[in-house]
Amino acid sequence: MKFFLAAAALAFCFAAGAHATGLATCDSGPPEKWQPQEKLQKMLTDRGWQIRRIKIDGGCYEVYAITEKGERVEAYFHPLTLAPVPTKQR
Repeated sequence: MKFFLAAAALAFCFAAGAHATGLATCDSGPPEKWQPQEKLQKMLTDRGWQIRRIKIDGGCYEVYAITEKGERVEAYFHPLTLAPVPTKQR
């Protein structure tokens, strides 16, 4: 779990209140095959995150949340695997 958090922290863009588009893209195929957003939300809340919003951007799940450490994050996850997706710098 600590490894996931450390790896995820490197992949996330720490932006407070920003509305980003184009920071990440996922080759995710048809939405019918995606895992439900509720599963991603549960996975993250089980790790202590407070989810503010989950939406779709660039074929990825884009999550606005507060981590267990109180940090605001804008993070992207692949909708098929729910793995963190690296983001481009602004």
